[in-house]
Amino acid sequence: MSNLSQEINLQVSTGHKQILRIALPISLAIMVPQLNFITNNIFLGGLGQESLGLAGITGVYYLIFAVVGHGLNNGLQALISRRAGENRVNEIGKLFTQGIFISLVFAVLGILITWFLAPIVLGWSLHDPARVQKAVQFLNIRILGLPFLYIYQMRNALLVGTNQTNYLIIGTATEAIVNVFFDYTLIYGKLGLPQLGFNGAAYASIISEVAGLLVLILVLKLKGINKQLHLFQSWDFEPKNSKLIVVQSAPLIAQHAISIISWEFFYILIEHHGARDLAVSNTMRNIFGFFGCFTWAFAATTNTMVSNVIGQGKLDEVLPLIRKIMTWSVGFAISVCLILNLFPHAFLSIYGQGEDFIQAGIPVLRVVSFALILMSVSVVWMNAVTGTGNSSMNLATEFVAIILYCVYVYTILEKMQLPITWGWGSEIIYWTSIIIPSYWYVQSGKWKTLKI
Repeated sequence: MSNLSQEINLQVSTGHKQILRIALPISLAIMVPQLNFITNNIFLGGLGQESLGLAGITGVYYLIFAVVGHGLNNGLQALISRRAGENRVNEIGKLFTQGIFISLVFAVLGILITWFLAPIVLGWSLHDPARVQKAVQFLNIRILGLPFLYIYQMRNALLVGTNQTNYLIIGTATEAIVNVFFDYTLIYGKLGLPQLGFNGAAYASIISEVAGLLVLILVLKLKGINKQLHLFQSWDFEPKNSKLIVVQSAPLIAQHAISIISWEFFYILIEHHGARDLAVSNTMRNIFGFFGCFTWAFAATTNTMVSNVIGQGKLDEVLPLIRKIMTWSVGFAISVCLILNLFPHAFLSIYGQGEDFIQAGIPVLRVVSFALILMSVSVVWMNAVTGTGNSSMNLATEFVAIILYCVYVYTILEKMQLPITWGWGSEIIYWTSIIIPSYWYVQSGKWKTLKI
């Protein structure tokens, strides 16, 4: 090990201050993409409820591929965190380079799948041919941002895994500013730029992803992070590290992908209920995503800290650490729930869809706010499993939860034709199904003999 590696100590402590130091920058970094989603929908809302509702379907479709990168991110993050806990800094750069290679392969596959299969799938599932054509045109453009998103996510895995989450904010802030500017100018044709309407949001998102990535690369180079963590010292393909990343990430990719695919299934069923219900549900996705930022930040913190602590050999500190993180996660979720239920009109009115839309959305918002509390517990225990290295357990848990979720939403929305408020109750079914096996596995201690 080099002298530089010996001088750097990336091992974490398990106190509350350390938890917040990692989690808060992550929450801000996660919040910015959610702000981008909301910004897109606010601007698209100006084109009418149909565009706002269709943004839900196209947004969830793109999210399917985005979470593939998120699965790679989580797997790579757990490995980098483990090496950081073991203080094997020279191995981190090798893992990161192989992660970049793998992510670009997945990006190319995502683009090809979208160009050749999305028209078939959307044509089969949506009732309105005009909506199908509009969605396909949007996605053919939007999917070109995938390589930039995946590389950006690999950078996030590196920063979170090495406890340098403060740098995340710089890239995501750039992305947010660029996205707002080009949403406004390209959707409506302002400041001399062409008026692209619905497709303008796709171009704006791609430009913002490129800008965020370039700024983050520049900052890390100027701060000396590349040299400190031995990045890019070799561009050789390493079968051993690549296989390790794929084995660790594949169950997480499958887990996240089937989760979002089921959400796309949910939105297709909602589309059968009409434009207003689809638009209301799209705003719920925005609210769920935005206010869930703190929860997902604590989830990512759980992943990296649990893996780091196990790497240090401090197995007896894992369960107390998880409980500390869960306390913060639930505390934030309860605060959000109270705010949403006290001021539901204020949040729904920003989409500019009128009083009828707001009144239809309020009961759904109350269900979603309760689900946020349940999620705040579930994701911590689920990511604790990820941190232990048993990603196959995550996949098995997700598989059972998704089956229950899909059966519920199909029965409620398609067969019984109940209001969408009942359909959104599926979130309660889902998160309950996640927490039970995750909690059991971590408490069982079976992970203590697992090596990654």
